[in-house]
Amino acid sequence: MSRQISPSRFVSNCAILAMACLFALSSFVRAGESYIAVESYSGKILLELNANQKRPVASLSKIATAMVVLDWARLSKASLAQKAVVPNGAATLGGSNPMGLIPGDQVSLREAMYSMLLGSDNVAAFTLAEHVGRSIQSRAGGRSPQGAFVTEMNQLARGLGMTRTKFANPHGMDSASQRGTSTARDMARLAIYAMRDTGFQFYVKQSQRTVSCYRGGQKRSFKVVNTHAMVGKGGVNGIKSGNTVLAGPCAATSSEKKSIVQKQSDGSTSLTGRRLIVISLGSRDRWGITQTLITQGWAAYEGWRQQGSPVNQAAELLAVPVPK
Repeated sequence: MSRQISPSRFVSNCAILAMACLFALSSFVRAGESYIAVESYSGKILLELNANQKRPVASLSKIATAMVVLDWARLSKASLAQKAVVPNGAATLGGSNPMGLIPGDQVSLREAMYSMLLGSDNVAAFTLAEHVGRSIQSRAGGRSPQGAFVTEMNQLARGLGMTRTKFANPHGMDSASQRGTSTARDMARLAIYAMRDTGFQFYVKQSQRTVSCYRGGQKRSFKVVNTHAMVGKGGVNGIKSGNTVLAGPCAATSSEKKSIVQKQSDGSTSLTGRRLIVISLGSRDRWGITQTLITQGWAAYEGWRQQGSPVNQAAELLAVPVPK
């Protein structure tokens, strides 16, 4: 039996208990999970549960890392073809490293972005933060390149209205001294912002990519597979998965439909984009719950549009500003 999700924004404790009893056999039920489904263009919140609960978000942090790199490249007119050197600190990171990068290897920023976003590469994320952070540090100061980079991640979060988010590192791994937290609602803000960027979209929509690095002058190539299991299926065009012991399985997902074309009275046409952003945090079956949220989210959105897209209170919408 699949789990049904109420479209109501606020569910009482009694309703939650009733739902848990009714669907006790569902593989989706897990105490403490958080989720939200938002239509990106309108900002309409369609489904949510515990969306303001602070928790680790694992490699979903890498979405912010990617956007800091892309924003930096635009502002500084830097080429993503430039090569970065894997720093010594990467040797002790652990976790995902699909390219087998070691200190001293050289990798272009573009290839590191692919490996980070598709393969959830922690070393690539660390290398990007070190390289870009050095540039940021020279301009804005900071105790270290990594520290300067993480400061930019948190400034981006504040600019997006992510008031319950604090990033601790560029890769999202947990340690005793580095435990960043966010919420499903805040991560939806970040995902909406990232998916506005055509460059970011190009990275995350791919199911796999052959990337390369250099070791001792010798080119080494690898096929990196997207860890987001739903990309390329059923309208899903990104964006990122993650998983740590503290965070549990996490997923940020974009599902897109063709824009609605409408004829205007003056003979012109208008386009209404349709993009559903789904965030699932701490669910045992993140792909199952994500698919359920996509199915029910689109149904709720179409029902809302048929009613004339009413908005009774501002809290029904998730506004995502353009950071200054």
